[in-house]
Amino acid sequence: MRFVLEMRQAGVTDARALAALERTARTHYAPSHLEGLALDDVGLPLPHGQTMTKPSLIGRVISALDAQPNDVVLEIGTGSGFQAAALSAMAHRVITIERWRDLAADARGRFGTARLMRTYAHVGDGYEGWGDEAPYDRIVINVAVEDFPPVLADQLKPGGVMLAPIGDASGQRLIRLRNGVRADLGPVKFAALERGVEEGDPAPV
Repeated sequence: MRFVLEMRQAGVTDARALAALERTARTHYAPSHLEGLALDDVGLPLPHGQTMTKPSLIGRVISALDAQPNDVVLEIGTGSGFQAAALSAMAHRVITIERWRDLAADARGRFGTARLMRTYAHVGDGYEGWGDEAPYDRIVINVAVEDFPPVLADQLKPGGVMLAPIGDASGQRLIRLRNGVRADLGPVKFAALERGVEEGDPAPV
């Protein structure tokens, strides 16, 4: 209850997003030595300089994405897997792409333990999306881009929603794209998209 109350106080008011966050145990996805901070509204460090996004920002993102029960969602940037797991409580199927092989493997294991049978973590270059399952009802990009990548736009269904932080280190805005219309959902701060695939090793954070 404290966790949900903190999300509400941070501005997450969408009932479906709150329910998805409540159903998804953040402690299961947080680094084991940081589980004590998992229910606080803070970002947590992951290997390779990555970050487990703070839950109130994830709440903003999944609320804006507004995935429906029959939707197939593509997520770029798996990280710990927490956001994909929360999305799985709202959508029919979630495909998440991670450039670091070890992070993808860890997330895949967490999905299995949580019995998320329609949530799949793949290794790939997020800029290229995942054409095997396209087109998607919803696409969410968890890294900052200069603009929506054309390859990802081509993988979005007509009438679908794509969400991304648009901008650079000097400033970013969370932008929602639907039917060619952009909505500015306010300032955010994400790491910039990096191209390619990295092997990675389990590394201390």
